Amino acid sequence: MSATTQLPQPFNQKLRLAALWLMSICVATVILFTRPRISEEGLLHEVMETAGLALLIAAVMGRLWSILYIGSKKNRELVTLGPYSVTRNPLYFFSLTGLLGIGLVYGSVILATAFFAIGIVVFHHTATREAEFLRAKFGDIYADYAVRTPLIIPRPWLYRTSESVTFSARALSRTLRDCLPFLVLYPLIELVEYLHAIGLLKPIFVIP
Repeated sequence: MSATTQLPQPFNQKLRLAALWLMSICVATVILFTRPRISEEGLLHEVMETAGLALLIAAVMGRLWSILYIGSKKNRELVTLGPYSVTRNPLYFFSLTGLLGIGLVYGSVILATAFFAIGIVVFHHTATREAEFLRAKFGDIYADYAVRTPLIIPRPWLYRTSESVTFSARALSRTLRDCLPFLVLYPLIELVEYLHAIGLLKPIFVIP
Protein backbone atom coordinates (compact mmCIF):
# COMPACT_ATOMS: atom_id res chain seq x y z
CA MET A 1 0.00 0.00 0.00
CA SER A 2 1.48 3.34 -1.00
CA ALA A 3 1.97 6.20 1.43
CA THR A 4 -0.53 8.28 -0.56
CA THR A 5 -3.35 5.73 -0.24
CA GLN A 6 -6.11 7.18 1.90
CA LEU A 7 -7.64 4.79 4.39
CA PRO A 8 -11.41 4.83 5.01
CA GLN A 9 -12.33 7.05 7.91
CA PRO A 10 -14.35 5.86 10.92
CA PHE A 11 -18.00 6.83 10.84
CA ASN A 12 -18.75 10.06 12.70
CA GLN A 13 -20.56 8.78 15.80
CA LYS A 14 -21.97 12.25 16.49
CA LEU A 15 -24.04 11.91 13.31
CA ARG A 16 -25.40 8.56 14.49
CA LEU A 17 -26.35 9.99 17.88
CA ALA A 18 -27.92 13.03 16.23
CA ALA A 19 -29.95 10.69 14.02
CA LEU A 20 -31.06 8.72 17.08
CA TRP A 21 -32.23 11.87 18.86
CA LEU A 22 -33.95 13.14 15.70
CA MET A 23 -35.72 9.80 15.38
CA SER A 24 -36.77 10.07 19.03
CA ILE A 25 -38.25 13.53 18.44
CA CYS A 26 -40.17 12.23 15.42
CA VAL A 27 -41.44 9.28 17.47
CA ALA A 28 -42.50 11.61 20.30
CA THR A 29 -44.39 13.79 17.80
CA VAL A 30 -46.22 10.76 16.41
CA ILE A 31 -47.11 9.62 19.91
CA LEU A 32 -48.51 13.03 20.89
CA PHE A 33 -50.85 13.38 17.94
CA THR A 34 -52.00 9.83 17.32
CA ARG A 35 -53.42 6.85 19.14
CA PRO A 36 -53.28 3.11 18.38
CA ARG A 37 -56.35 1.43 16.89
CA ILE A 38 -56.07 -1.23 19.61
CA SER A 39 -57.90 -0.02 22.71
CA GLU A 40 -55.46 1.43 25.25
CA GLU A 41 -57.51 -0.22 27.99
CA GLY A 42 -57.75 -3.68 26.39
CA LEU A 43 -55.90 -6.88 27.25
CA LEU A 44 -54.07 -7.04 23.90
CA HIS A 45 -52.65 -3.56 24.43
CA GLU A 46 -51.47 -4.54 27.91
CA VAL A 47 -49.73 -7.64 26.54
CA MET A 48 -48.03 -5.60 23.82
CA GLU A 49 -47.04 -2.92 26.32
CA THR A 50 -45.50 -5.49 28.66
CA ALA A 51 -43.57 -7.11 25.81
CA GLY A 52 -42.42 -3.69 24.63
CA LEU A 53 -41.25 -2.71 28.10
CA ALA A 54 -39.27 -5.96 28.34
CA LEU A 55 -37.59 -5.13 25.01
CA LEU A 56 -36.77 -1.61 26.21
CA ILE A 57 -35.15 -2.97 29.37
CA ALA A 58 -33.23 -5.52 27.27
CA ALA A 59 -32.08 -2.71 24.96
CA VAL A 60 -30.70 -0.59 27.79
CA MET A 61 -29.08 -3.51 29.60
CA GLY A 62 -27.70 -4.90 26.34
CA ARG A 63 -26.10 -1.58 25.38
CA LEU A 64 -24.51 -1.29 28.83
CA TRP A 65 -23.28 -4.91 28.59
CA SER A 66 -21.77 -4.21 25.18
CA ILE A 67 -19.96 -1.08 26.32
CA LEU A 68 -18.36 -3.02 29.18
CA TYR A 69 -16.43 -4.94 26.52
CA ILE A 70 -15.63 -2.23 24.00
CA GLY A 71 -15.40 0.82 26.28
CA SER A 72 -12.93 3.29 24.82
CA LYS A 73 -11.43 0.63 22.52
CA LYS A 74 -13.81 1.37 19.63
CA ASN A 75 -11.87 1.78 16.37
CA ARG A 76 -8.61 1.28 18.33
CA GLU A 77 -8.71 -2.42 19.15
CA LEU A 78 -10.65 -5.28 17.60
CA VAL A 79 -12.99 -6.62 20.29
CA THR A 80 -14.34 -10.11 19.55
CA LEU A 81 -15.52 -11.37 22.96
CA GLY A 82 -18.77 -11.18 24.88
CA PRO A 83 -21.58 -9.65 22.79
CA TYR A 84 -19.01 -8.99 20.04
CA SER A 85 -18.56 -12.73 19.59
CA VAL A 86 -22.15 -13.15 18.38
CA THR A 87 -22.50 -9.93 16.34
CA ARG A 88 -20.06 -7.31 15.14
CA ASN A 89 -22.45 -4.54 16.20
CA PRO A 90 -24.29 -5.41 19.42
CA LEU A 91 -24.90 -1.74 20.21
CA TYR A 92 -26.88 -1.39 16.99
CA PHE A 93 -28.74 -4.64 17.58
CA PHE A 94 -29.88 -3.53 21.03
CA SER A 95 -30.87 -0.13 19.64
CA LEU A 96 -33.08 -1.97 17.14
CA THR A 97 -34.53 -3.95 20.04
CA GLY A 98 -35.39 -0.66 21.75
CA LEU A 99 -37.06 0.76 18.64
CA LEU A 100 -39.19 -2.36 18.33
CA GLY A 101 -40.04 -2.08 22.03
CA ILE A 102 -41.22 1.53 21.68
CA GLY A 103 -43.65 0.57 18.93
CA LEU A 104 -45.08 -2.27 21.02
CA VAL A 105 -45.39 -0.09 24.14
CA TYR A 106 -47.34 2.37 22.01
CA GLY A 107 -49.63 -0.49 20.97
CA SER A 108 -49.09 -0.61 17.21
CA VAL A 109 -47.54 -3.52 15.31
CA ILE A 110 -47.29 -1.34 12.19
CA LEU A 111 -45.44 1.41 14.05
CA ALA A 112 -43.14 -1.13 15.70
CA THR A 113 -42.36 -2.63 12.29
CA ALA A 114 -41.76 0.82 10.79
CA PHE A 115 -39.39 1.83 13.59
CA PHE A 116 -37.48 -1.44 13.22
CA ALA A 117 -37.26 -1.09 9.42
CA ILE A 118 -35.98 2.50 9.62
CA GLY A 119 -33.47 1.45 12.26
CA ILE A 120 -32.23 -1.43 10.08
CA VAL A 121 -31.58 0.98 7.19
CA VAL A 122 -29.76 3.53 9.35
CA PHE A 123 -27.68 1.06 11.36
CA HIS A 124 -26.86 -1.17 8.38
CA HIS A 125 -25.45 1.85 6.54
CA THR A 126 -23.44 2.89 9.59
CA ALA A 127 -22.19 -0.65 10.29
CA THR A 128 -21.11 -1.10 6.66
CA ARG A 129 -19.13 2.14 6.76
CA GLU A 130 -17.47 1.08 10.01
CA ALA A 131 -16.68 -2.37 8.57
CA GLU A 132 -14.77 -0.74 5.70
CA PHE A 133 -12.66 1.21 8.17
CA LEU A 134 -11.98 -1.80 10.41
CA ARG A 135 -11.12 -4.02 7.45
CA ALA A 136 -8.59 -1.44 6.24
CA LYS A 137 -7.11 -1.01 9.72
CA PHE A 138 -6.95 -4.62 10.95
CA GLY A 139 -6.68 -6.44 7.61
CA ASP A 140 -6.97 -10.24 7.64
CA ILE A 141 -7.75 -10.35 11.36
CA TYR A 142 -10.96 -8.39 10.80
CA ALA A 143 -11.69 -10.28 7.57
CA ASP A 144 -11.61 -13.60 9.46
CA TYR A 145 -13.78 -12.13 12.24
CA ALA A 146 -16.30 -10.82 9.69
CA VAL A 147 -16.56 -14.23 7.98
CA ARG A 148 -17.67 -15.98 11.16
CA THR A 149 -19.60 -13.14 12.85
CA PRO A 150 -22.77 -11.51 11.45
CA LEU A 151 -22.95 -7.76 10.90
CA ILE A 152 -25.93 -7.00 13.18
CA ILE A 153 -28.35 -9.87 13.90
CA PRO A 154 -26.57 -12.11 16.46
CA ARG A 155 -25.89 -15.83 16.41
CA PRO A 156 -26.04 -16.78 20.12
CA TRP A 157 -24.29 -20.16 19.64
CA LEU A 158 -21.06 -18.32 18.75
CA TYR A 159 -20.80 -16.77 22.21
CA ARG A 160 -17.44 -16.79 23.98
CA THR A 161 -15.87 -14.56 26.59
CA SER A 162 -12.94 -14.20 28.98
CA GLU A 163 -12.77 -14.61 32.75
CA SER A 164 -12.40 -10.88 33.36
CA VAL A 165 -13.17 -7.64 31.53
CA THR A 166 -11.81 -4.14 32.07
CA PHE A 167 -14.14 -1.29 31.22
CA SER A 168 -14.17 2.49 30.84
CA ALA A 169 -16.36 4.30 33.38
CA ARG A 170 -16.51 7.29 31.04
CA ALA A 171 -17.74 5.16 28.14
CA LEU A 172 -20.30 3.48 30.40
CA SER A 173 -21.60 6.88 31.52
CA ARG A 174 -21.79 8.10 27.91
CA THR A 175 -23.72 5.01 26.84
CA LEU A 176 -26.20 5.47 29.67
CA ARG A 177 -26.77 9.00 28.37
CA ASP A 178 -27.26 7.60 24.88
CA CYS A 179 -30.00 5.34 26.30
CA LEU A 180 -32.06 8.36 27.42
CA PRO A 181 -34.31 8.32 24.33
CA PHE A 182 -35.49 4.82 25.27
CA LEU A 183 -35.89 5.76 28.93
CA VAL A 184 -37.79 8.98 28.16
CA LEU A 185 -40.21 7.66 25.55
CA TYR A 186 -41.80 5.03 27.81
CA PRO A 187 -43.09 7.49 30.46
CA LEU A 188 -44.12 9.84 27.62
CA ILE A 189 -46.30 7.12 26.12
CA GLU A 190 -47.82 6.40 29.54
CA LEU A 191 -48.55 10.13 30.03
CA VAL A 192 -50.19 10.41 26.61
CA GLU A 193 -52.36 7.35 27.34
CA TYR A 194 -53.49 8.99 30.59
CA LEU A 195 -54.30 12.27 28.84
CA HIS A 196 -56.29 10.33 26.24
CA ALA A 197 -58.22 8.55 28.99
CA ILE A 198 -59.24 11.77 30.78
CA GLY A 199 -59.96 13.60 27.55
CA LEU A 200 -57.34 16.33 27.81
CA LEU A 201 -55.54 15.21 24.63
CA LYS A 202 -57.42 14.46 21.44
CA PRO A 203 -55.53 12.32 18.88
CA ILE A 204 -55.63 13.47 15.26
CA PHE A 205 -54.87 10.12 13.60
CA VAL A 206 -55.41 6.47 14.44
CA ILE A 207 -52.56 4.01 13.67
CA PRO A 208 -53.26 0.26 13.33
